[in-house]
Amino acid sequence: MFCLPRCGLSRSTNSFNFYALIGTVTHLATPSIVCQLPQSGPFRPEPKDPVRQNGPDPSNIMAVPPTYADLGKSAKDIFNKGYGFGLVKLDVKTKSASGVEFKTAGSSNTDTSKVAGSLETKYKRSEYGLTFTEKWNTDNTLGTEITIEDQIAKGLKVTFDTTFSPNTGKKSGKVKTAYKREYVNVGCDVDFDFAGPTIHGAAVIGYEGWLAGYQMSFDTAKSKMTQNNFAIGYKTGDFQLHTNVNDGAEFGGSIYQKVSDQLETAVNLAWTAGSNSTRFGIAAKYQLDKDASISAKVNNNSLVGVGYTQTLRPGVKLTLSGLVDGKNINAGGHKLGLGLELEA
Repeated sequence: MFCLPRCGLSRSTNSFNFYALIGTVTHLATPSIVCQLPQSGPFRPEPKDPVRQNGPDPSNIMAVPPTYADLGKSAKDIFNKGYGFGLVKLDVKTKSASGVEFKTAGSSNTDTSKVAGSLETKYKRSEYGLTFTEKWNTDNTLGTEITIEDQIAKGLKVTFDTTFSPNTGKKSGKVKTAYKREYVNVGCDVDFDFAGPTIHGAAVIGYEGWLAGYQMSFDTAKSKMTQNNFAIGYKTGDFQLHTNVNDGAEFGGSIYQKVSDQLETAVNLAWTAGSNSTRFGIAAKYQLDKDASISAKVNNNSLVGVGYTQTLRPGVKLTLSGLVDGKNINAGGHKLGLGLELEA
């Protein structure tokens, strides 16, 4: 078998290639002889990567499933984010040169005129996987959190959470654990109380876009299961389906779809055993441009909510929202909301 890497003219000098001529003549004289091109180079195109050609398989995008609380999160965000009915809110986030993060939030309820505020400081030591968090709110409750992540074991997160109210002397403590790896996300929290600890557990498994989760709470003082929830769902790049059953009496479901790069939609359904009424809602978010978006939602009680979010400049975001009672438009009682977020 006679094999040559090139046929024809030399690419660099355009001169006649004697060896190429011999190969061509031999190939014509002997039908069984094949002139084989090199395995790589300019004369052989690179093989097409199926992932690069067709895009990643949406079912395999999610290697680690979400926590149980985050199941159906995309639909929840469409219904909840961008609204602040009846509130005037201010959120400020800053970060010092030493890496300490400060988060301050304040709100005023337009109906009750009650003012609430909170302050949170967070410091991270990434090389040790440590995060220290201090919290305070206007109810005069102090909180401390210490988190260790990916140190004891890869994917394991342990949090020690304590709160103390100087006015009442009430104290509480929690130990939270979370472990996430491919196809599984589990968590177990122990809420300590003088009467006896309460154990909260949750687990979610995922495979090729399918999700199944279970959540429970057990009161050791009463030796009673206080929470027993189950959920299943399906998730791809632009579509999510989620259903859940809480304590065998409450049934719910949600659908999320990203119609385009600008438009996201969601549907929410809920039903309680022993009741003939079904609660449902429809919501949508439309991205007007890179700095502005508008949101709208309506439920079966004819409550219509509209929100508008505008990024005024980098780190400054303004949110305007309103809630209208469609059944009593002339009766009043409608709510407005204003929110301002600052980040530096």
